[in-house]
Amino acid sequence: MTDTPGILPKRQRPKRVLFVAFPDVGLLDLTGAQTVFWAATKALEARGLVGYERCTASMEGGLVRSAEGLELLTAPLSDFRPSSVDTLVVPGSPHMDAVLDRSASLVAWLRRASGRTRRTASVCSGAFLLAAAGLLDHKRATTHWLMFDMMCQRFPAVQIDRDAIFVQQGAVWTSAGVTAGIDLAMALVEADCGHDIAMEVARELVVFLKRPGGQSQFSELLQAQADDGDTFDELNLWIAGNLERADLTVEFLAEKARMSPRNFARVYKEKTGRTPAKAVEVFRLGAARRLLEDSARNVNQIAMLCGFGDEERMRVTFQRNLGVAPRDYRKRFATRAA
Repeated sequence: MTDTPGILPKRQRPKRVLFVAFPDVGLLDLTGAQTVFWAATKALEARGLVGYERCTASMEGGLVRSAEGLELLTAPLSDFRPSSVDTLVVPGSPHMDAVLDRSASLVAWLRRASGRTRRTASVCSGAFLLAAAGLLDHKRATTHWLMFDMMCQRFPAVQIDRDAIFVQQGAVWTSAGVTAGIDLAMALVEADCGHDIAMEVARELVVFLKRPGGQSQFSELLQAQADDGDTFDELNLWIAGNLERADLTVEFLAEKARMSPRNFARVYKEKTGRTPAKAVEVFRLGAARRLLEDSARNVNQIAMLCGFGDEERMRVTFQRNLGVAPRDYRKRFATRAA
């Protein structure tokens, strides 16, 4: 049997993935990525191939209590030579401020170890531990969207990508909030094992290999719900389902909301921070981004489906909001299927 590119043949040792635990670690940050590597190992071994050795360690070893209250049994980090680690995964914590204050020894260990592993990755606010170790200086990185300002204040040398689900900068990978660790682990598995294994893992776990709107941490509708509570939920859902219409004017939407146009425009801006016209533009932009990423439709078809009218109007909107043309956006973010 010839070796499959990107997959370890059985005669080789498994790749060791070392997950770093610490008091108040985020449980899903750690276990979400762990489960991806477990499922990948299962798929590989079914083919007679070597999977991943998954280890969880902390500075002292023993039981470590997660932020959610579950205790994890860990080995001491001293049991592992960094050069024996293929992938080092650093989860985050909802209490990262306090974690940083008491993690000088862990930060020092990460600083020493990272350069000797093949790659280092963080989940959610785990990026703060990498930043404290100097591993993200002058590199593009991401973290949970609620913690962007904190990252900028504490580690100004880090170049925050505010849209990314995950970012690779050489041997260092960072990912966004909580479940984005699953997206990151899926990308690592695909890089190691190829598309077919990664797709099998995605089916096993009922997750996306690449989530729709892949590079956005949250959808336009989710952000609208966060901004205005439930005041305009029904209207926003209707807009999102009718973007191809050319008549989504303030007057028309005010009638849908059973308000006068003037009062509707005022209240909508007050609740969402956007004018109705800007909200429609943002919804159209989000829908177009997803179609460019995940569909085979041509750019003009997408412009029509999303209500831009023609490709030129969509191009102007993309340039104004994203600084990139739709065709260039597709080259960068389109999935393999698209």
